[in-house]
Amino acid sequence: MKTILVLLRSNLEQWTRLLQAALPDHRIITELAQSEGAPIPYAVVGKPAPGVLAAIPGLEILFSVNAGIEGLLESGEVPPGLPIVRMVDEGLAEGMLEWVLATSLAWHRNLFAYRASQLAGQWQPLAEVLARDRRVTVLGAGHLGARVASALAALRFQTSAWSRTPKAIAGVRSLHGAPGLEPAVSGADILINLLPLTQATENLLDRRLLSLLAPQAVLINGGRGRHVVDAAVLEALDSGRLRVAVLDVFRAEPLPADHKFWTHPGVYLTPHVAALTQASTAVAAIADNLRGFEAGAPLRHVVDLARGY
Repeated sequence: MKTILVLLRSNLEQWTRLLQAALPDHRIITELAQSEGAPIPYAVVGKPAPGVLAAIPGLEILFSVNAGIEGLLESGEVPPGLPIVRMVDEGLAEGMLEWVLATSLAWHRNLFAYRASQLAGQWQPLAEVLARDRRVTVLGAGHLGARVASALAALRFQTSAWSRTPKAIAGVRSLHGAPGLEPAVSGADILINLLPLTQATENLLDRRLLSLLAPQAVLINGGRGRHVVDAAVLEALDSGRLRVAVLDVFRAEPLPADHKFWTHPGVYLTPHVAALTQASTAVAAIADNLRGFEAGAPLRHVVDLARGY
């Protein structure tokens, strides 16, 4: 019977119960001491405390409960050569799709503006545009981005997607690589960022890129805070290049109390909740991957250190 160590700071009882039900032939523990010195080949982690990973005897595979793994990679805590499996599951994808559609449609149908008019006591109808007349670009065409782009295209938005490598999504104009980034972004009314954080994508949403958008565009960032150059977003809002910025992730979290994002009228914040890991779907994804691996299949969603995700 192989052991799985679960190192999480919240919902630990739920994760333990679900993992034991999904993997009854494995032993689920929540503390190193419970192994009594026996090897622990698998660990399920969020943000483990310093020194914990190096102390796990016989560790073979690290399962992250997060889609973003830059925290693990940058911590220096992961033993060299240890495979890291990032979280790819239906719950995350569904949550992100809901958040992006909610924020995109709220801007598209002027709900942000009408709320401001309501609070000011003003009856102020605005021009309404059909989705077919809006240009939308999704940065990232992986498990999350492809689903979002496909859904926006189904609503008849003029949808483009940009990714590191070529991707094909029905009804979506797909561009890739450095040469495809500027054409993908130019003239977009809505720019949605769902990229992973790598050296190549850090600070990608800067003054130059934002200047390519259509006037009065909206920026929706569900990727990582370090994709965004904060000063560039504020400048674009003040100049009218951006009408709205909807931000779920930030360079420092919680967002510092003195940050200008809190009070800028064009910024709408959510506290890193766009796509929360749902224990039920995440456990099913981990269990399915692990059962396949133990039956001889390759592990899925192993982090490629060369590309950073």
